[in-house]
Amino acid sequence: QIDQILIHQQIELLEILTGFETNNKYEIKNTLGQRVYFAAEDTDCCTRNCCGPSRPFTIRIIDNLGHEVITLQRPLRCSSCCFPCCLQELEVQAPPGTPVGYVVQNWHACLPKFTIQNEKRMDILKIIGPCVVCSCFEDINFEVKSVDETSTVGKISKQWTGFLKEAFTDADNFGITFPMDLDVKMKAVMIGACFLIVSLSFTNT
Repeated sequence: QIDQILIHQQIELLEILTGFETNNKYEIKNTLGQRVYFAAEDTDCCTRNCCGPSRPFTIRIIDNLGHEVITLQRPLRCSSCCFPCCLQELEVQAPPGTPVGYVVQNWHACLPKFTIQNEKRMDILKIIGPCVVCSCFEDINFEVKSVDETSTVGKISKQWTGFLKEAFTDADNFGITFPMDLDVKMKAVMIGACFLIVSLSFTNT
C-alpha cells in the first residue's frame, strides 16, 4: 500500500578515482526514508566499460532479509532513434524467473517514450520524458500516463542533488509515484522502468 518509492544510487569511490564504470548499487526506500530493498547491477567489467549506457544488464533487487525478490533483465539492444526496430526493452521478474511485465522503448523523433506492459504483453501505462533530458537546479520529470496518454497518473523524477555531486559523480536520486491502487506487479515494473531510464538518460559512460 504505497504510492511513492525513492531510489538512491550509492557513490562508488573507485569510479570517481579511476573513471571506470563499476557495478551500480542502489537503496530503494519508502517515503519515511526506510530502506525496503537493495538493488545491485550484475555485469562484467568489459561490458560496462565498452557498451556504456547501451549495455545489457541484470539488476537483482534484494529485500532486507537478503532474499532476491525482483530481477530486471535488459538484453543488448540499440538506443538510437535511427534504428526503431531494435529499441530498448527490459523484462521484470517477480519472483526471479517469473515474468510479470515489460518496459518497452517506443520510437519518437524528439521525446523519450516507453510503454509499461503486463506479463501478457498488454499495454498498461505510458511514460513520456522531456525533449531535452538535461537541466540544472531542478528535477527532471518523466510523466506516467494512461495508455491513451490523456491523463497523468504518476511520474519518475530525477532529483537535483547539488552542483558538486552532479558535476563529479553519476550517483543520482530518483523518485517514483504511481496510483495507490496500481497492481503490485505493475509497481514492480515501474521500478524496472526507472532503472531503464537511469541507464539510458543518466549514465555517463
